[in-house]
Amino acid sequence: MVGPGVVALTNGSRYRIESMETRDHTKITKGIFRGYATIGPDDALVVELDESHQELKGKLRLIPLHVILSVDVLEQLPGDTPPPEKHGTMYG
Repeated sequence: MVGPGVVALTNGSRYRIESMETRDHTKITKGIFRGYATIGPDDALVVELDESHQELKGKLRLIPLHVILSVDVLEQLPGDTPPPEKHGTMYG
């Protein structure tokens, strides 16, 4: 459980995430937080895309944590924050 005044990503909450796409361009992702995933050695956020992504609505986008520039809270639901899962990788 997260204490008062502390913001944490919670399952089912809506966020707008800005991340690096290229050196000179960012990518905007809007949708519902669904948890964490592992991509090789990196952890990532899993976001279910909303209607602003048109034909991609409902698809899952994995955003590596190291490319996230900002997270805007659009709708924060109460709840526990799922911890990033640590899985064994092919390198270790």
